[in-house]
Amino acid sequence: MKIKQRPLAAADLDTVVAIDASISGRTRRSYFERRLAAAKREPKLHAQFAVDDESGLTGYVLGRVLEGEFGRIEPAMRLEVVGVRLEARGRGLGLALERVIEDESRRRGLKEMRTGASWRDHQMLRFLDAAGYRLGRNQVVDCTIADAKLGAREDEPVVVDERDRPGDRNDYGDTAANDFEHLARDMAEVHSLTEDDLDAVIRIDRRLTGHDRGAYIRHKFEQTLSESALRISLVACKDGTTAGYLMASADYGDFGRAEPVAVIDTIGVDPGFSHAGIGRALLSQLFMNLDALRVERVESVVAKEHFELLGFLYRAGFGPSQRLAFVKALT
Repeated sequence: MKIKQRPLAAADLDTVVAIDASISGRTRRSYFERRLAAAKREPKLHAQFAVDDESGLTGYVLGRVLEGEFGRIEPAMRLEVVGVRLEARGRGLGLALERVIEDESRRRGLKEMRTGASWRDHQMLRFLDAAGYRLGRNQVVDCTIADAKLGAREDEPVVVDERDRPGDRNDYGDTAANDFEHLARDMAEVHSLTEDDLDAVIRIDRRLTGHDRGAYIRHKFEQTLSESALRISLVACKDGTTAGYLMASADYGDFGRAEPVAVIDTIGVDPGFSHAGIGRALLSQLFMNLDALRVERVESVVAKEHFELLGFLYRAGFGPSQRLAFVKALT
């Protein structure tokens, strides 16, 4: 049976949605609409391919370039979705699609493929094993909004203690005394990210990372202001100055997710406002917003060596996720 590979096209939407529904048991049309539209708008950040047989489109793969998410400096390709018609499985089409996106990643000069999967998704784990992926060094952490410890559901006072002082370049804690009690989100003025915040966020990111990641930050702003997916990015101000930011989105579809999940991919606090509770204020407002939007869970990815940030997130209610991070080096 002859198989032909090609770029995924907007005309493939209905077929892709139908194949995905047969696999996942639900229709995720809006997710694929957004991904196809984003690829058309920013082709350099996306890689989407299909394979056809004599009956037409039989499989697809979607990837997106990670530019600076989760503290990255070097870009990588994130494998987002791969699907094959149920009746065409067992012919190696999924692995063939994965190799197509690998080849495209190499052509773009990328050094890694990254993805994630639930440890319970045995079929996907077998696929990733066969494709040559290994467990990544990063840790996926998540938090159920109802269990968040920063007053998302009700206005409980937050007691700040010495443990909330990570002391790293992104110091999300606070040095206030133990008897200094107030809502975490009241420790700074927090608002939704706007175009006017761009320069300040780029400045803070440069101070934190020592690198100019302006292109990445600009892309995140464009997504925030133009994509129809639920963007929930925030900026914190204190004493009239931008003190920190949190970039996140809430969507479903990646890696087979069936329910909306908020993902924090970038967070930064100006070193000049270390120990001022800016990170706590940002997380507190995020949890409150997500609770109002009925998004039940938020997750992020943190390097396992980043003990200070992990400790900060754990004290905010995060813990190890049921999802695992996977990576494959491209040689």
